[in-house]
Amino acid sequence: MADTTSELDETPSIECFQNYTAPEVFIQGIAGIVNQEDVESMIIAQKEMLQRFEKTNEMLTNCNLLSMSHLKTTSQDLKKHTQMLAELRKDLDSTFKRIATFRSKIKVQHPDLQKSILEEKQKELEQKTVDSSSSGSASTASPYNSDTN
Repeated sequence: MADTTSELDETPSIECFQNYTAPEVFIQGIAGIVNQEDVESMIIAQKEMLQRFEKTNEMLTNCNLLSMSHLKTTSQDLKKHTQMLAELRKDLDSTFKRIATFRSKIKVQHPDLQKSILEEKQKELEQKTVDSSSSGSASTASPYNSDTN
């Protein structure tokens, strides 16, 4: 029985913790278990990581600002180029309409001229096919180069 009373004497009594809340008692109990050097090394490691994260955050912020400035200039250039392309398309459309108008006027005013041009082109095409067939090579006439309209 003497052994059991000596063990009870070593444990702190509940009365000494009555002025503390449960979390405070828990923290004090853990503080007695944890090695202070380990805690200090963890704090140092956390401070080093915090510095690294702050540097990384600053670098990412600078990268973001640079990207935003490039985006702004590029979007302005894109807008200008898009407007220029739209204007060029309008100009080309009006040019093709004028050409079509001129062709139709020429057909009406000079129908014999149009027929003679078509006959000459037909003769040239026939001559090219005869020349290419007599030489034994394939025809080099391209359908994209003929203006029969």
